[in-house]
Amino acid sequence: MRRLASWLLDTGPVLVLAAIAGAGSFTHIRDTATDHGQTGWMSWAVAVCVDLTCVMAARERQRDKKTGRQRNGWVSWPTLVLAGEIVLSLAANLHQAEATVWGWLTAATPAGAFLIAVSMLERRAAAPRPEPSAPVLTIDAVPSAPAPAPALVPAVQDGQDGDPGPSPALVDYARRVADEHQAKHGRPITRDLLRARLGVSNQLASDLLRTLRTASEPA
Repeated sequence: MRRLASWLLDTGPVLVLAAIAGAGSFTHIRDTATDHGQTGWMSWAVAVCVDLTCVMAARERQRDKKTGRQRNGWVSWPTLVLAGEIVLSLAANLHQAEATVWGWLTAATPAGAFLIAVSMLERRAAAPRPEPSAPVLTIDAVPSAPAPAPALVPAVQDGQDGDPGPSPALVDYARRVADEHQAKHGRPITRDLLRARLGVSNQLASDLLRTLRTASEPA
């Protein structure tokens, strides 16, 4: 509703002006055609041809601008047609006027207002429309990929059974991941989640969990 009201306030006056001025110009052209032998429906046909040709020529000028066909400034076939119909319309309006300056001015007013309204509508229709801007991706909108696990350094020897254990760098990284999960979800991280985050095997994920739990137990 708000967009419709804005359109009516913006374009409505121009359309009303075009309708009233077109009717006045139409009447003068019809009367002129009648005075010169075009009676009956032919006088109406002449008036319709003149006014609608003005509108058609204006629309063709607008279409040429959009398609890039009009490259020679103001010289084009639709422009010449529009100029010719303007001359005919003004001539018909002046023919019906009283032979005074004010008579010519008042008689030419409907034709002039009609042409101004048509040119305003042509100008608005030819205005470039803003293109929708591309969505801006923020840091929060980009899905975060799991950080790669640090490169494994040579394994150290476990002091109890002599089997090689996880490297200290990998243990520190696993501890940060486990702490972040605990702070975010309020529960310890599982082996499968740790394996998925680090990209390691099930056995190594189990060893890392065992090492973290052993280190967190009080001495």
